Amino acid sequence: MAEVFESKTGEEQRRRRSRKGEARRAEILSAAMRRFAEDGYQNAAIGDVARDVGLSLPGLLHHFPTKVDLLLAILDKRDLESESFIGPYRSDLRGLLKGMVGVFRRNAEMIEVIRAFAILNAESLMKDHPAKAWFLDRATELQNDIAATFEQAVADGSIDGKIDGRAMAAELIAVMDGLQMLWLRDPTRFDMVGGLEAYVSRLLVSLGFDG
Repeated sequence: MAEVFESKTGEEQRRRRSRKGEARRAEILSAAMRRFAEDGYQNAAIGDVARDVGLSLPGLLHHFPTKVDLLLAILDKRDLESESFIGPYRSDLRGLLKGMVGVFRRNAEMIEVIRAFAILNAESLMKDHPAKAWFLDRATELQNDIAATFEQAVADGSIDGKIDGRAMAAELIAVMDGLQMLWLRDPTRFDMVGGLEAYVSRLLVSLGFDG
């Protein structure tokens, strides 16, 4: 009986340590995103991130051995969040377009996160940037997924068969990126969500939906 009790106690302690470790990792990621938003990835110092969360540099490196590991963890976390939000609409064109407005509405509540990603995206155009492949893969996958949803709508007769799904996907991504940049430059004067909502409504009407 004592052995069972000790086993359960050890398991509970491991769970508590695991939860504590996860909370600490989330805190580090949030602090890193703030630093990347303020300084850019290239100029941000991992030691500053450690100080922001009250850790020594070795303490932070226990969770993320390098600044590249920290960057990739941020990117992966962001991608999972976006996927969970849009994923259910992938096979429904109208739902996908409306879902993207929902993503913008959520993004409008976390400007520092979005600013950090916009800066990282721009920086990743530099040669040998550690996030270069990640952003390229992400952009390619996003265009492919949107194009596939348009092509499915063509196949089932929901929209005109002459519509080029890849061209529409590129247009939609360009509109979203442009609206987001205008908002980041002056969020008090530009309504990013309203801009995308109006564009999506016009697009749906042009495609033969009810807006």
